[in-house]
Parts: sequence; C-alpha cells; structure tokens
Amino acid sequence: MPTGTVYLVGAGPGDPGLLTLRGLACLQQADLVLYDGLVNPLLLGHTRAQAERTFRGESRSTHTLQQQEINARLIAAAQAGLTVVRLKGGDPYVFGRGSEEAAALAAAGIPFEVVPGVTAAVAAGAYAGFSLTHRDHASAVAFITGHEDPVKGVSALDFEALARFPGTLVFYMGLGRIHEIARQLIASGKPAETPTAVLSRVTTPHQRTVTATLGTIADTVTQAGLSAPSLIVVGSCISGREAIAWFEQRPLLGKRIGICRAREQASVVLDRVLALGAEPVVMPLIAIEPPADFTAVDATLDRLTDYDWIVFTSSNGVAGLLNRLWERGLDTRRLQRAKLAAIGDGTAAALADWHLRADLVPTTFRAEALAAALVPHVAGQHVLWARASRGREVLPHELRAAGARLDEVVVYQNLDVETLPPTAGELLQRGELDWICLSSPSIARQLARLCPALTTSAEAGPRHPRLCSISPVTSAAAQQAGLTIAAEAAEYTWDGLLEAMIHSTAGQSP
Repeated sequence: MPTGTVYLVGAGPGDPGLLTLRGLACLQQADLVLYDGLVNPLLLGHTRAQAERTFRGESRSTHTLQQQEINARLIAAAQAGLTVVRLKGGDPYVFGRGSEEAAALAAAGIPFEVVPGVTAAVAAGAYAGFSLTHRDHASAVAFITGHEDPVKGVSALDFEALARFPGTLVFYMGLGRIHEIARQLIASGKPAETPTAVLSRVTTPHQRTVTATLGTIADTVTQAGLSAPSLIVVGSCISGREAIAWFEQRPLLGKRIGICRAREQASVVLDRVLALGAEPVVMPLIAIEPPADFTAVDATLDRLTDYDWIVFTSSNGVAGLLNRLWERGLDTRRLQRAKLAAIGDGTAAALADWHLRADLVPTTFRAEALAAALVPHVAGQHVLWARASRGREVLPHELRAAGARLDEVVVYQNLDVETLPPTAGELLQRGELDWICLSSPSIARQLARLCPALTTSAEAGPRHPRLCSISPVTSAAAQQAGLTIAAEAAEYTWDGLLEAMIHSTAGQSP
C-alpha cells in the first residue's frame, strides 16, 4: 500500500474566511483531518473526511492528545495510505509546533507539505484597527512567546533588548503572565506610558480589544475579564485605532445565532451571518432526504414534455427534480415546453444554477402570493408542482380552483430530527444563544417540540434566546406552538430575517 501524504495546514486565527485556497484544496481531498482546539469547526464543512479534535493548550480533558501522540497518529494514518490534514490554528510554524510535527514526519519517511496560514498577530491588527508597521510609528515588528516551554528552566527572552526594540512588540499566549511581562519591560527601560493593547479571540464574533498604557494594562485587562486565546501588543501603532476599527462595528458582533435549516441548506446562510459579526450555530431541526421510492418521480420525468408550467416552492424542489433528471441520463432540454414558476428569489437562483430562468416570481415570497400570480395563467393548463413530502396546501387548492390540471410529485422528504446537535443543546442550556431563526412553520413547530422550555407554558428564563421569524405564516405557527416571536422579517427572505434581528438588536451591547 502506498504511503499517504500529510498536509500541515494553517487554519488562520478564527474567521473561517481566512483559510487559504491551498488549505481549502487540502481539506477537500483529505481522508482524515486532525484539528486543534483553536480551529473554527465551520472549516470542517469543507471536507467529507473523518475529523478528530486533538490537543488544545488550556484543555486537559481525557479526550485531548499530547504532542507525541499527535505525531504518532499522523505517521500511522499516512502509513495506512490515508491523505491526512493536520489543521492548526493560525500558522503552523508561528508558535504552532508545526516544525516538530514536520520533523517527526521526515524522520519516519512520510511525505508532507506545509501550508502557511494567517498568523494571529497579523490578523489581530487588521481586525482591531491598527497596523503593526507604520511609517510614522513602527518600522519593525517582533513576535514573542509569552509562554515559554516550562522545561527550559531559564527564559530565553532578553527584556532589555525587547525594551529597546524600535518597533511593535506582539506577545503570543501571554495573558496569564501580563503583570510580569509589563513589569519586566518597564524595569528594562520601556516607558510606562507606551500604548498597549490586549486582544482576545481575534477575528471571531467574540473579539474584544482593551487598550491602556504599559503601566496600567495588566489591571485594565483583569477588570475587563478577557480570556485566552489572546495577544498583547505594545507600541505606538495602537494610537488612533478607533478611526479604522471596522470589524468591531459590525451590527451583530458577538451574537450567537441558531440556524435551524437542514444541514445541507445552512451553508448559504453562514457567510451572511459571519459578515454581520455574529457566530452561526448550526442546529438543524429538519433533515432533507430523497424520496423513499423514485417510481412516481421517474414516471413524472418521462412525461415532462406534457406540462405547460412547472412550479417550484423551494431550492430543494429544484434540486430534487433536476438532479434526478440528470441521474437518469436526461437534461434540462426536457423542460423546453414548460414555463417555470419560483416562490422567491432563492428558488429562482437555484434554477439559475441550472441555467434556467424563472418565468414567474411573485413580489411577496409566500404560497398565497405565488398562487395569486399563477391563477391568471393556468386555466386549462397542465401544471406540475415539485414539492416536499409535507407542507401547506394553499397552492394546490388555489390552482385547481382556477382550472389548472395539477399534478403533484414529492421530490424530497422533509423529516423531523429527534435531537439537537450537542453543541447547540449545551449553548441553550447555558443560556448562551442570543437568537434562533425560524424560516418555516415546520421548523417553528419542531423547535417547540424539541425545546419545550422555550414555550410560554414553561417558566421564562432570563437567558432564553430571542426568536426571529421569516414571515407572518411562520410567526402564526410559532405562536400556535407556544413560542414568543421577538422579531419578524419585513421581506420574507433570509436577508430580511437578518435585517429584522439587526433592527431589534440596535442599541444592545454584544
């Protein structure tokens, strides 16, 4: 069996958008991913590989691996012929112990490649609003460990040299020693008035930045209650950061938002949530599955040329019908006679992915509006609705009443899940979810079933998440199930849903 290759990939400091294109390619071809605790788990959405979490510096649970165990695991997996990605926070070679892993792989004769990542210091300055180098402030920058190997005994840091350094000092992993670091720099000649910042959880929705002087930063950080991972930045480059601190101005910064869509659909929403500064928490309440039996679908595909209109009420309907068409060796030429109707822009976009243009999209994205738009066109017409296994019956009732000869075919199943994902369940229990998005009546009813503590029949908790509904129909279903809606979208889309949260959140601190 040929030996596999190991890729030591830098994942960046937290924002999943900072993964490099090469890192993405490695994840897509991996058989096994070993990722550390500082890696954003959203990155695992780019791979179908088995993923295992390894060692995180501040964690000592029985489920973590020590460095020697990680090295052995990488070697054994490659010797078994697997393509392995070792996904590391930041850059593998900047205080990441990646070179130790590379040395172990080289000694074992394992082929490997190192894929650089965005290191935390570089990202921290950009996201916090200051440049580590600046023609007026700093012509050099030094990256320094604030947490040396405890077995060394004697520190390798020369604080007198650091105090004289003509530029910006950045200490990694120094939060627990910030009093000592500040004291030694001042004792070695660094002015106590030197601007200093501490940044916690950089590039994530929970980023926080505290500024003070070198002489007061330790007490300021203690009062602020910052947590690791963090960076200490010392230098005049910090001055004036407020003018260009773009990231911390995002409207939903620090909010955790539950995304209840089926896992396959959630990816299109994640980027929008991240762009607003929030942390998306994927908590699918329904699962999208193919039909248990394709007999009816295949029979419908055989007579596609009979239809005057084909109606789609979701992107899943588009995928369900057209993917099956392709699997049977056919293509969209079979739709040449039919006009296409889509319930909204998202469904129309799904058709556009197949190079099909919707002939009719209502101005309001709901079944009633779609039915009203179709009614003038369907009398005596043969109409096909590519639908889910369950849903509201407004559309078939109105179309048949208008004289349409309507066929319905179930092209996908919409199924309830039985439990919440562990992470979402834990956040709910701890009161650490700020919002939950309800994007359909079935999702609203399912949330009430799985989380009875959120209903009005239960005692209201001070840290219960607020619920945002995508439409009046969804709000009505939620309220009927005992849920309280805090905000409702004016436009019945995900963008409208997020906009409703922004308006409702305005004036609240993250």
